[in-house]
Amino acid sequence: MKCPFCTDPNTQVVDTRENEDGDTVRRRRRCLACDKRFTTYERVELQLPQVVKKNGSRTDYSRDKLKASMMLALRKRPVNTESIDAALDRIESKLVQLAQREVASERIGELVMRELKRLDNVGYIRFASVYRNFEDVDEFSDAIREIKKPRTPRKTVQ
Repeated sequence: MKCPFCTDPNTQVVDTRENEDGDTVRRRRRCLACDKRFTTYERVELQLPQVVKKNGSRTDYSRDKLKASMMLALRKRPVNTESIDAALDRIESKLVQLAQREVASERIGELVMRELKRLDNVGYIRFASVYRNFEDVDEFSDAIREIKKPRTPRKTVQ
């Protein structure tokens, strides 16, 4: 690791700490040439698959792009950012578990819809209307019927 102050490659690790989640390591380093200290961080870099769009083009997976789509669907809904981040973590975990170099955008869309259904029904319908390209009211009705829970009959007291 080069020193950011003098660019000398000889540095020494003075202290190492893991964060609470255990996914990042913080290291305090000291430059042996100029004696200045600095901090570095280590994180696991997951290799997520390339996304194959409907038109056949390929693009890198973007968590920010996916999060923006989910945030738009959940706009003005009572869902906190931590829940959205957790949903994105679950999606990324599933993508890593696929162990494929490429994944169809439709597959990612289905994973997003599954997570949105867990988070908020209105957000799910908003996302589904764009993702599935609803063209009439019947398609909205079908999607709403899909998420409606069957009601249990009320017992009447006689």
